[in-house]
Amino acid sequence: MVSARCDCRLIGEGFHMRLGVFRSACVLGAALLSACTNGSSTSKQPQAPADEIVIGVAGPMSGALKPFGEQLRRGAQQAVADLNAQGGVLGKQVRLVIGDDQCDPPRAVRVANNLVNKGVVFVAGHFCSGSSIPASEIYAEEGIVQITPASTNPKLTEMAAADGVQTLFRTTGRDDRQGTFAGAWLATKYAGKNVAILHDRSAYGREVADEALRAMEAAGLKAALRDTYAQKQADFSALIAKLKNSNIDAVYIGGYHNDVALIVRQAREQGFNGEFASVDALNTSEFWRIAGSSGKGVRFTDAASLADLPGARTVVANFRAHGSEPEGYALNAYAAVQAWAAGAEIAKSTIGSDIAAALHANTIPTVLGDLDWDAKGDLKNPRYAWYVWSGGEFFEEP
Repeated sequence: MVSARCDCRLIGEGFHMRLGVFRSACVLGAALLSACTNGSSTSKQPQAPADEIVIGVAGPMSGALKPFGEQLRRGAQQAVADLNAQGGVLGKQVRLVIGDDQCDPPRAVRVANNLVNKGVVFVAGHFCSGSSIPASEIYAEEGIVQITPASTNPKLTEMAAADGVQTLFRTTGRDDRQGTFAGAWLATKYAGKNVAILHDRSAYGREVADEALRAMEAAGLKAALRDTYAQKQADFSALIAKLKNSNIDAVYIGGYHNDVALIVRQAREQGFNGEFASVDALNTSEFWRIAGSSGKGVRFTDAASLADLPGARTVVANFRAHGSEPEGYALNAYAAVQAWAAGAEIAKSTIGSDIAAALHANTIPTVLGDLDWDAKGDLKNPRYAWYVWSGGEFFEEP
């Protein structure tokens, strides 16, 4: 069992969350350590039945960001169903267990320990970077491959690589690359105009907004307004007043879909007519449900669509046959499971280090196309595009 380690890690969370760094530690002084006696673990993971392999998917399966957790769950479930229909992995059936972290870092630590206790050899997750970062330490310590379909903060892989971790990967890009793509576009699209850069103070929102700001200003366009807001606010009137008073022509927001949708809706209701652009967290139908028709014309960056690739068409058809549209990160989660399975088949092993070595050394065909990772586990060539909302759907711009 590894649960003895959990209390020490949770104590560490409280000290680091304010800095946006979600690293666990059990060296917080004698007073704190007295509550964490013998925090290390020497026991082995429980063994799954001989005829099955246990893997996990983790994310916000409940709470405000539940739509994204559902995307991860649906993607992983469909991938497991398809693998098992084709004979499983290494001749064994795959069983999926689900962890709900609600995008809360301390809860993510408990989820990670629980998944380890259930004998998982692989985890597709988590969704929020703030959850993936502390959970990744547990998976790394246990030698479990973690492939996140959605966590984009650069610190996740940078910190792991600095610690020599080789078992962590992404099937999505990084915030710095997404922000750079957006910032260069903003400088060209709104040359000579007033642009505001906002973020929600989260690790995710802050990182991508800061990178967009750097790229935009490097390209010659200075921000007319920089500001932040608290997540889950009900009233954004004060922020909207700042946008109006600053004669803002366009707003770029680093944050989650629920807050961005409310900002957009309230801005339109209060007579602000500037354009809005945001990040990949807007790739859920929940954005339109909250924003309504005010969301028309709102843009967001995301990976360039790959749903029409030959390798994706059958998978997309399978999703739809089961009454599910593979929106958002569903295909990223599917690809994470695919990549793990391919690595296991190449390595002829479910040992994490063996699979990681196979993934680092090979190009892996997935529903997202052929994936290659660098030494840190980041995708070598992520491709971004702009999407625009209209009539309750979003479309990739040419």
